[in-house]
Amino acid sequence: MAAGQKSNDLVYAQAKKALDQMKYEISKELNIDTSPIQGDYWGYMTARDCGAVGGNMVKRMIEAAEQTLSQQAVQNVQAGFRAGLQQQAQNQGNNTNQNLSLNNLNQYY
Repeated sequence: MAAGQKSNDLVYAQAKKALDQMKYEISKELNIDTSPIQGDYWGYMTARDCGAVGGNMVKRMIEAAEQTLSQQAVQNVQAGFRAGLQQQAQNQGNNTNQNLSLNNLNQYY
């Protein structure tokens, strides 16, 4: 291996099975013939087909990461809202407006 090149080792070896399954699912959805695959070797496939499968895998992984990040952001906003309500309750001597809660927030917005 030349200087500066990195090996293609998986960071999480447990993910290999899931990634392999994802490859085959995507190739089936794209109607790509997987008969030339021998064992785990995709070298007899065309570069176009392998690129299409790999590109769609990356696309799905990015979508999953974005969804996870957005869910975390929502949870942080809800936690901040709750903390603000608690602080408001403490500042007002527990005379909070009963209409302010996460359960009936949808009524206002």
